[in-house]
Amino acid sequence: MTKVGLIQLGCPKNQVDAEEMLGAIMENGDKSCEIAGDKNAADVLIVNTCAFIDSAKEESVNAILDAVRLKTHGSVKRVIVTGCLAQRYGEDLAKEIPEVDAFLGVESAHSISNVVFGELPSQRTQLTALTDRYPLVPRSRARAGSPWTAYLKVSEGCDHGCTFCSIPSFRGRHRSKPIERLVAEATDLARSGARELCLIAQDTTAYGMDLYRRLALPELLQALCAVEGIDWLRLLYCYPTMVGDQLIETMARERKVLPYMDIPLQHGDDEMLKAMKRGGTVKQYTRLFERMREAIPNLTLRTTFIVGFPGETAEQFDNLMRFVDEIRFDRLGVFLYSKEENTPAALLADEVSRKIAIGRRDRLMKVQRSISREMNSDWIGREIEVLVERPRGEHWLARSWRDAPEIDGAVVLNGDAKPGEIVNAIVTGADDYDLIADATGANAAGSSILVAEAHA
Repeated sequence: MTKVGLIQLGCPKNQVDAEEMLGAIMENGDKSCEIAGDKNAADVLIVNTCAFIDSAKEESVNAILDAVRLKTHGSVKRVIVTGCLAQRYGEDLAKEIPEVDAFLGVESAHSISNVVFGELPSQRTQLTALTDRYPLVPRSRARAGSPWTAYLKVSEGCDHGCTFCSIPSFRGRHRSKPIERLVAEATDLARSGARELCLIAQDTTAYGMDLYRRLALPELLQALCAVEGIDWLRLLYCYPTMVGDQLIETMARERKVLPYMDIPLQHGDDEMLKAMKRGGTVKQYTRLFERMREAIPNLTLRTTFIVGFPGETAEQFDNLMRFVDEIRFDRLGVFLYSKEENTPAALLADEVSRKIAIGRRDRLMKVQRSISREMNSDWIGREIEVLVERPRGEHWLARSWRDAPEIDGAVVLNGDAKPGEIVNAIVTGADDYDLIADATGANAAGSSILVAEAHA
């Protein structure tokens, strides 16, 4: 019996890759294996890495070194490193950390079983060239996390040229997964207990451009709405200039598509947006949000910004602050600029000191904290659908449709409920990021609360 453990790092897109790798391993029917929940009990330990920014790279290297220590002093016999860090730096890492048995990169599902069970390769780095189409992956996934929530990766790679971002260099060009494959995958996820699907990609809104020569996300959403057992469809990682009228209309019309969009903007000053090569302006973004809120009342908007980008002046940061105060996002995150090698921004002069960048982040989050509390308080006395997650003391910890897993707030729920249920609740209190609510006793699956409020 081979026990396979996995250390998962990075974003939900990376998590899907990890689940697919474990699925491929479990599909290897001629081998006797099981997934080890404890890395200390694993015979083979996979470290699925992230290379997004410096802190993520440091975390990944530390995880690799921890795995190597378990190989040296514990029961681990093989250490396999996969994911973005392996794809980006595999050759160098193989020289620096020779104790690792193999580096496989970002499209590893098709080859992972051979490295787990077979003879160790003489060439420890097996970084296959990225495909022109979405890679074939195993049908089954070894799901991690709550069974009622799953990530559905609709495409891989990115065609945008943001000057601060290195992702296209190791994730490749944009490649969409065909609609029929996604519907089949969603059906399988629903059969395994998923009720919420979070659609993810480097750019979810670009879905279909390579396969169908059009923005096909609205078509995909309509197809997924027909999958029995799925109640919530959530859109993450949307690109502002790719959100068109058809997508807005689909969100307004389809009950299962939540009135929620994660749409990273990165800045609120035109000169900074141009320097970042984001392809939009503050005026365009403002008009977009006006159109969306007019068509989709109760719309929850999440965004992220970067502060400390090279050349960012105090005036440009103040423009960002005013933009945030004007738009009033429900959810907002702030990153400190990370200088990534082989990106255009890495060549720019006028670096902003880390101390100044941290101060700007803290000022922006202080403004957002106040906005978030006010917007949460507006829900007091109103009914909202929540997905019950787990018990917490005498209460339940839940998420409303306004809250994406892991990155947004929570709902502290009172009353009778059980994990995995979608129930109606009356909001009784609010703080900076979370809500307090009482379950009404009514199961919300199939309800028309969202649609009724959206078209009131």
